[in-house]
Amino acid sequence: MIAADNRQKLEMFVSWLQTEKGYSPHTLLGYRRDIEEFLGQAGEKAIESVDHQLVRAYVYAINRRNKPSSVARKLSSLRSFFKFLRRRKIVAHDPLERITTPKLPRHMPVFLTVDQVFALLESPGQADAFAFRDRAILELLYSCGLRVAELCSLNCRDLDMGDQLVRVRGKGNKQRLVPIGGPAVAAVQDYYGQRDSILRACAGRGTAGEDQALFLNNRGGRLTPRSIERMIKTYSQRIGLASPVTPHALRHSFATHLLEMGADLRSVQELLGHASLSTTQKYTHLNVDHLMEVYDKAHPMARKNNLNKR
Repeated sequence: MIAADNRQKLEMFVSWLQTEKGYSPHTLLGYRRDIEEFLGQAGEKAIESVDHQLVRAYVYAINRRNKPSSVARKLSSLRSFFKFLRRRKIVAHDPLERITTPKLPRHMPVFLTVDQVFALLESPGQADAFAFRDRAILELLYSCGLRVAELCSLNCRDLDMGDQLVRVRGKGNKQRLVPIGGPAVAAVQDYYGQRDSILRACAGRGTAGEDQALFLNNRGGRLTPRSIERMIKTYSQRIGLASPVTPHALRHSFATHLLEMGADLRSVQELLGHASLSTTQKYTHLNVDHLMEVYDKAHPMARKNNLNKR
């Protein structure tokens, strides 16, 4: 049970995240759930009187039933909530000041080789309108390094085929312009030629399709991230990849291949829409691994050392 006054403060915070930060409904739901869990444990206790001991008890409880990554996310939500309350002078202190966030193992991004990407891009074929659609989706994900949610939110007007640019709405509703490669432009143009047939089929069934959305499902509605995830998994299995590919793996492949070909980190940051350069820097580890592999295979002294190890 959450105290009514605490519920009101939570609604103020979520409204601020929506209007000032521009967070997506999915992100807002995550914050709401995390904070509701904590306020439920606080019960009738006013948020102004929440202390370090109550937070410690909460952290102990969630540590017992959650993975470290989930604990870190929940604590991050709470920190943002109490920072908001302090800025509004609703609370006098932050009860999370002495609470440490669990250290998380660093997971290196999964990416495909260039040959694997090319095989995946070719896998939809040209059997029908949806094959053309799927090819255009794969091409855009890899050509532009888009997040799957960014791709799903694209409207037809967001693409400038003449200048080969796409206007992307990223996290926090921040917009950026990303170049589109020639093969991706061609794939989208091929799909445009088939898109009307999807809308006509929907109209024939008495269903009004969504005219604005770029990528449509078989009912004429906007494609969802989950649908695209299933589609890419199917194609990755079709070409015999050992593990199913996610949309984010294409984004990782985009960044990794750019860095391998000499792109600078700042440019990749802008293309990916990362707010912080440190987020982009994880790809430099991949790039160093690639350079070490090339060195070991090509440098005479490296080959000599490898022979001596045998």
